[in-house]
Amino acid sequence: MNLFFIVFLVSSVNLSSVCLSHIFALSVILSQTVEHGFPHQPSALAFDPKLQLMAIGTKSGAIKVYGAPGVEFTGLHKDTTAVTQIHFLPGQGRLLSLLDDNTIYLWELVAGAPREVGGVKKDGVVCLQEVSSYSLPGRPGIESCSATRVTVLLLLRSCDLLCIGTEGGGVYFLELPRLTLKDSQTLLQDQITQSLPDDYRCGKSLGPVESLQEHPQQPGKILIGYSRGLVVLWDLSTRQVEQLFLGKQQLESLVWERSGNLFVSSHNDGGYSVWTVTNGNTCNQQPVSSTIPYGPFPCKAINKILWRTTQTGSPVLLYSGGMPRASYGDRHCLTIQQDKEHVTLDFTSRVIDFFTVHSIEQEKEFDEPSALVVLLEEELVVIDLQNPGWPSLPTPYLAPLHSSAITCSFHISSVPPKLWERLVNAGKAQQGRQHAHGSWPICGGKNLAPPPKQQELLLTGHEDGTVRFWDASGVALTPLYKLGTANVFHTDCDPCDDPQDPSNDPDMQQEEEWPPFRKVGCFDPYSDDPRLGIQKISLCKYSNKLVVAGTAGQVIVLGLSDERSDHMVDVSVVDLLQDREGFTWKGHDRLEPRLKPAPFPPGFQPLVLVQCLPPASVTAVALHAEWNLISFGTSHGFGLFDYHRRNAVLARCTLHPNDSLAMEGPLSRVKSLKKSLRQSFRRIRKSRVSGKKRTITTPTSKEANAALAEQEDVAPVQRRIEPRSADDSLSGVVRCLCFADTFLRDGTHHGPTLWAGTNSGSVYAYALEVPGVGSGRACERGGAGESSVCVEAVLGKEIQLMHRAPVVSICVLDGRGKPLPDPYEASQDLAIAPDMTNAHSVLIASEEQLKVFSLPKVSAKTKFKLTAHEGCRVRKVALVAFSSTAQEDYSEHTLVCLTNLGDMHLFNIPALRPQVRYDCIRKEDISGIASCVFTKNGQGFYLISPSEYERFSLSAKVITEPLCSVQLDRPLEPTPASDGTTTQPQANGTHKNQMGQAEGRSQHTHTHTHTHTHTLLPLTCYFSPCLFFLFITL
Repeated sequence: MNLFFIVFLVSSVNLSSVCLSHIFALSVILSQTVEHGFPHQPSALAFDPKLQLMAIGTKSGAIKVYGAPGVEFTGLHKDTTAVTQIHFLPGQGRLLSLLDDNTIYLWELVAGAPREVGGVKKDGVVCLQEVSSYSLPGRPGIESCSATRVTVLLLLRSCDLLCIGTEGGGVYFLELPRLTLKDSQTLLQDQITQSLPDDYRCGKSLGPVESLQEHPQQPGKILIGYSRGLVVLWDLSTRQVEQLFLGKQQLESLVWERSGNLFVSSHNDGGYSVWTVTNGNTCNQQPVSSTIPYGPFPCKAINKILWRTTQTGSPVLLYSGGMPRASYGDRHCLTIQQDKEHVTLDFTSRVIDFFTVHSIEQEKEFDEPSALVVLLEEELVVIDLQNPGWPSLPTPYLAPLHSSAITCSFHISSVPPKLWERLVNAGKAQQGRQHAHGSWPICGGKNLAPPPKQQELLLTGHEDGTVRFWDASGVALTPLYKLGTANVFHTDCDPCDDPQDPSNDPDMQQEEEWPPFRKVGCFDPYSDDPRLGIQKISLCKYSNKLVVAGTAGQVIVLGLSDERSDHMVDVSVVDLLQDREGFTWKGHDRLEPRLKPAPFPPGFQPLVLVQCLPPASVTAVALHAEWNLISFGTSHGFGLFDYHRRNAVLARCTLHPNDSLAMEGPLSRVKSLKKSLRQSFRRIRKSRVSGKKRTITTPTSKEANAALAEQEDVAPVQRRIEPRSADDSLSGVVRCLCFADTFLRDGTHHGPTLWAGTNSGSVYAYALEVPGVGSGRACERGGAGESSVCVEAVLGKEIQLMHRAPVVSICVLDGRGKPLPDPYEASQDLAIAPDMTNAHSVLIASEEQLKVFSLPKVSAKTKFKLTAHEGCRVRKVALVAFSSTAQEDYSEHTLVCLTNLGDMHLFNIPALRPQVRYDCIRKEDISGIASCVFTKNGQGFYLISPSEYERFSLSAKVITEPLCSVQLDRPLEPTPASDGTTTQPQANGTHKNQMGQAEGRSQHTHTHTHTHTHTLLPLTCYFSPCLFFLFITL
């Protein structure tokens, strides 16, 4: 009877574990969902005026199609070859791409098969798919293939014929959509030369075909512009030269006027010419007018020119380049002219291409351009051509994340509506000074995604000292608000310190009148002072308190205000060395704070500046707004500061006597070669000795914890991990900080604590005495009885991990094994209150292993040796709540680890049992791994280029992906449903297969298609009485 009862009990436990893990299995899946930001290294641009879609090609072979916010399609060529040209077949959902390898591809928007995403069956959405390709063959008898190298493409309005201009001067014709060559239509340069006057021919080649333009009123007639300057009006139906225009200046581009009575040519001398097209005159020697707008001195070429007619009578002329070589040859400019209005848009990066949004109906008499879209190397700029002054429009997507280099990021989920509204208003106040409020001109397609259930914020810290707030709730990553910290300090380029204002100098005004430059765009890669760079961010969404920490040891506490303010910022200095002898800081100086009141616009405004000494880069920061405390760490130690009472509570130095490298700073990396060699030889000798001896002597810990230091036999399947030397440089770097209300002194009284982990595997736990907290009585913060009482910190525990591996993360778990709620969540009933009746535990993740200790005794409960088992090191750790797709009210907290190999390991807590592993990021992508940030609901972001975030989801229920449709002039052909899953390529060509564990992997044939409904990888569960396995079936 007893035996039966015991067996039944064990079976019940196993069955319960299996059921819960099965629910977890249905809740977890890895899918890379969308790419946020600006495409890296763009190389081509196109616009479909019928569908209102825009396409951008990149040097890595990607094509990205954009419409209204949330409408996105991505395609990737087979080879990572640069896309040089893109052309839409208007209204058809088809586009042509020309690669740098001389291959032409045809792409189509096709309907995908219905799929189940997150437990919900969704209709087949549209995706971009490659249909066919064509490479122009070489001419017979000519060994070099450069003669047939494509220079320009022209798609006729009938969309059934593609004209191809080549370097050899020939024009070839492809039938669409089959991409078959029409040999009978081929036009070689020799046929044109026969029609030229003898004095113009003079034995010279006409050069490559530079431009092809179809007559706007007479289909089948095309302008052919050759590099030498000759322009030919060619009739396709009669195969005859209708008119010759004998230009003598090297040609760059051509454009028709809407009526077809004239056209404009731009040239390499910085000028443009207007030519009339008249019947009966087969040879035109001179243009009607010729102008060098920025002459008379030598100018750069006008690469492209557009001529748009308006009802006012004065056309709008737009052209790129043409700047005077000597004075402004290094400027990236685009000029807009209409009558007496003349603006030279001055950009900070190179102009790739541009187009106008205008009327295309044949019955309309005028173009009436409404917007100018300019693709630059580092950003997209849209100019409103309807409003006076031609202001720029704010971009709802494609914003340059890297306007200043990204240095860190921070994510906030479930943003309170009030905070969201205040941030939006602060952002609108900023935009009102810079942008117009017109409608976004690229508005094609329909966004089918439901409105987000919650608002999400992504905060990015930048090299120039700014923090940018992004709306990360949907597919389009939209800028909300920009916070600057430079005005807290005196910098090298402080405008207030500038003795000479150029606007007050009449001579300077006279010089700057021409060209009439206007700075446009927000990409600014240059930082006034590298010390301003933001390294760490922490935001409390309930108290609206923000902490930003920088490169020169500055930690700024900010509060949200809806009004402009002029005030001084309180400054407090914290010396982390504590007068320790033998250490001299050799790095950069601290930033000099302003000693006078400074203006601060609505938004986050600084309350107090905490300056760490030495002014080393801040490596960790923690904020507990309910206790009014911040903690910060550098390579020298960590500190605790009460920003309500403006006093430093704690300063702890973590330097080892041999940490000389920590005193050099990140901006002066001077390392002794002799010391490096000495340390290398020491490691070699230690590894040889440890290979002979099985026992390893570990340093004694100040905290009596025998379980941490005991030597264990290494299992045959584990890798031997060598202890790290205490002499290693930078061992005192503080890697993580954590506040927690838990049991540290004894098992009956809980209270505020501070935990800190270092690069040498040391963990410090401090018990905090916060007035009104932990004593069982609720006190109002800032009351009269508390104003004179200070926060105190007492060292409670000091732990030394055995192998001295850097501590990556520390998290306290409650009596149910759940992470503690954020500040204010429990007190304001915004989350389930933590279990304070059962014993707590602390999860410490080092680079080599995960370990759970019981509190307050700090005895080891369970661990997982990740480096010993998998041969990788932990880089990022997060506790994520996964909601079940099978059971609405069920969720599990899971530990997610990102390793240096780019894979993700999921463990349940607190047992640390491995659940599943995914390959996510290429192991060579070090910056991508370092930039990864997780959300609390199972999503994440990492940089795939300096300007792009890849968004991924580990949750099958919470997925942010493009779901959109487009109304086409042709029927959408559905793609066959696949029984497997395809690898989702990244637009930078660095995609990595998302597969499961090593067992059961299979090779996939790549289809080079990026769809927008991501098939869930099916999970098959195998059960064992003692262990639970999850495998991916492909």
